[in-house]
Amino acid sequence: MRTPKIPAGRAADIRAATAGAADHAAGRPAASGRATEPRAAQAPAAAGAPGTGGGLRARAGRAAGGIWAGLARHWLITVLLLAGLVLRVLTELAYRPVLFYIDSTRYLYHAGGNDPVGYRVPLRLILLAGNLDAVAAVQHVLGLAMAVVIYLVLLRRGSARWLAALAAAPVLLDAYQLQIEQTVMPDVWFEALVVAGLALLLWRPSAPWWMTGAAGIALGLSATVAQVGEVLLLPAVVYGLAAGGGWRQALGRAGLLCAAFALPILVYMGVAASVTGHFRLSNTGTGGLYGRAAAAADCATLRVPASQRAMCPTAAQKAALGDDGLLHSPVSPVRRYYAELPAAEASHTVSAFTRAVFTQQPLRVASAIVADAAKLFAVRRVTSPGDTPISRWQFQDSYPFYSPHATPREVDAAIAQFGGGAPAVSAPLARFLRGYQLGGGYTPGPLYVVAVLAALAGSLSLVIRRRAGPRDRDTALACLLFFLSGAAVLLVSDVLEFSWRYQLPALITLPPAGALGVMVISGRFRSRRQG
Repeated sequence: MRTPKIPAGRAADIRAATAGAADHAAGRPAASGRATEPRAAQAPAAAGAPGTGGGLRARAGRAAGGIWAGLARHWLITVLLLAGLVLRVLTELAYRPVLFYIDSTRYLYHAGGNDPVGYRVPLRLILLAGNLDAVAAVQHVLGLAMAVVIYLVLLRRGSARWLAALAAAPVLLDAYQLQIEQTVMPDVWFEALVVAGLALLLWRPSAPWWMTGAAGIALGLSATVAQVGEVLLLPAVVYGLAAGGGWRQALGRAGLLCAAFALPILVYMGVAASVTGHFRLSNTGTGGLYGRAAAAADCATLRVPASQRAMCPTAAQKAALGDDGLLHSPVSPVRRYYAELPAAEASHTVSAFTRAVFTQQPLRVASAIVADAAKLFAVRRVTSPGDTPISRWQFQDSYPFYSPHATPREVDAAIAQFGGGAPAVSAPLARFLRGYQLGGGYTPGPLYVVAVLAALAGSLSLVIRRRAGPRDRDTALACLLFFLSGAAVLLVSDVLEFSWRYQLPALITLPPAGALGVMVISGRFRSRRQG
């Protein structure tokens, strides 16, 4: 039998291993003076064999190489995320432990009944494990996470990386978003639930049933955090019906969305009934529209009973108080009704006045709503007399306090109970953040104009382009869902009253809708060139 040839290097390794084994058997020390270890046993370590230090280093090197390659491919969103992270760290260091607003103590202690208080659940869970610093930290993490989810959803829909990154940039860099994340308020959780619901619906072109149900639950939960979330059922159902798959599947998808959407709301209302005796999300009915109605009303021609006539504000009161002041200010003409009448009768009377204005003078009301909605698209952040002061959503050089429920005494009491240290401001960081915000560190109105026009074009292509391919149709449907969701939330908010705080959902809906619209438009041009 022929002896197989062994390469010289390999033969040397075998001879060395044999000699080492013989030395070990004879009790002789190895030539190196160290414990004998055959070179054959050492060779795998040098080659990076599993289970050795070299193997771990090799795997770590490959993992690091993969990470760097991924960062290089997604360099733009990486840069934007780093910028967003730096801004959030500066914000948390500038204002310790958190910022308080007038409504903050409602979520820390008591509901008051005017708004849903689903925010109390995550707030309490965070405070069980940490203090108020942790509340701000978690909310800042949510801000970063929303940007990542928006980016990934657009990539899955075929977007270019640069376009998806630009769509995620507003929520990362907008200073008004940074300020609300630092504040004990439910807005960030509302945004996060909306993004989660839309992402679940859009993660696959044809979402499985469990994803559809989870999306409905997420959107329904948003209504327990901010009641305006109730309106999100409409765009979700429109998307469910339009997503195709046959009429049975479309109806089944829409029905599942409705049932899943209603589930968290019914659970919330059931808990509310057991605690307060009232089966409802909040006690704000049509009386909550009094501010909008009173500010728009022409009292000279309005036909209401004499008992309601005193609710008509004077021109001076309209100019001084605006929608928000007419609803909440102690000098509003409606306050006497709540002070002098039983609660149920006062609520009924105010609601009747509100309905009279909306039914008799709808054009005046609609004109006021449109004028407020247009403010989002202005070049600068503009306000009208009587609007909620925009300064409440801007960084200040000193720690801000607000009457009546965020005074120094109440803020100190909350911090003493929940921890985080005395309220403090780092003056240099606060000045930087304020300068950044007032100097243009927010999403400009013209960008929203472009996003809305692109989203409209993309959404209308569902009707105009009857022969669109499946991919173009899926992109247009995603555009429609983002656009309708943003438009519905913003419009309903403006019907109640205008506040720059209520415009924040535009950050998570309109830029993605615009990016998807751009994809639809570019796809149409490509198909024309190819056809």
